[in-house]
Amino acid sequence: MSDKDEQVSLFRVVLSVISAMFGVQSTKNQERDFAKGKPAAYIIVGLIMTLLFILTIWTVVSLVIGNATA
Repeated sequence: MSDKDEQVSLFRVVLSVISAMFGVQSTKNQERDFAKGKPAAYIIVGLIMTLLFILTIWTVVSLVIGNATA
């Protein structure tokens, strides 16, 4: 199997998405993602990570507001 045929693992996809969300994705990893990764995997993981981020912010705000009114 050549380097071009290798797929990026789910763990690497998650790490790449997290790195991209924080803006610290290296050029080397970005090139690997574009060369070997499937776009659907990055889109799905990106949507899930965005949903988790929104839910985390919503939970923190709800806890803070709940404690402020008590």
